Amino acid sequence: MREDEVLAQLTTPLAAPAFPRGPYRFTDREYLNITYRTDPAALRALVPEPLVVDEPLVRFEVMRMPDVTGLGDYTESGQVAMVRHGDEAGEFTLGMYVDSLPAIASGREVAAYPKKLGKPRLYTDSDTLVGSLDYGSIQVALATMGYKHRTLDEAQARAELTAPTFMLKIVPGYDGRPRICELARSRISDVTIKGAWTGPARLHLVAHALAPLADLPVLEIVSASHLLTDLTLGRLAVVHDYLA
Repeated sequence: MREDEVLAQLTTPLAAPAFPRGPYRFTDREYLNITYRTDPAALRALVPEPLVVDEPLVRFEVMRMPDVTGLGDYTESGQVAMVRHGDEAGEFTLGMYVDSLPAIASGREVAAYPKKLGKPRLYTDSDTLVGSLDYGSIQVALATMGYKHRTLDEAQARAELTAPTFMLKIVPGYDGRPRICELARSRISDVTIKGAWTGPARLHLVAHALAPLADLPVLEIVSASHLLTDLTLGRLAVVHDYLA
């Protein structure tokens, strides 16, 4: 393979790349989102400068993705913090747990999503929408919400889906020091809201050394949403280079 052919490749292995080129279109992507108030000091310790935490709000989310171009069928879960970058309000992705290798690899390599292997689930149990996350054999999160109790305003649902998302990308060089260390920004686009609901919700987090969601304790449930949508992930742009 010539050098120019190597440079044209997206990722490895060359004979069977871990994931195809995007953009990735999501059809019937389903969310369970629970936003809660947490300990301010604990949250600020996890949010990197130049992002600012004005209010200690965190969202736990489980996303069921049955139809993703190039990536197939998978589920993921994570925590995001409500932050501000300059005058722009947005979200910082604290951690994500995913049950698909192509989704993990593409999320980390092409973008800056902090993805790890996990076993999230989103399902309906009688009259309850349930989102759970297992890390290995241990359940570390359990979210419940009344199933479609009240319709959520579409504008509110769209604002929740399209808020700017900030992510930290760190890629070490062979000497162990960062070769890339950047804060990046992305935004979801081409959104079609197919359904949006809210209702009573609860969230239980279990302490775990390698899936430390419970380090941000649930002090008060602020809001909950159940969303069904089609969307496209946006490209990332660097907003801060820590090595510059």
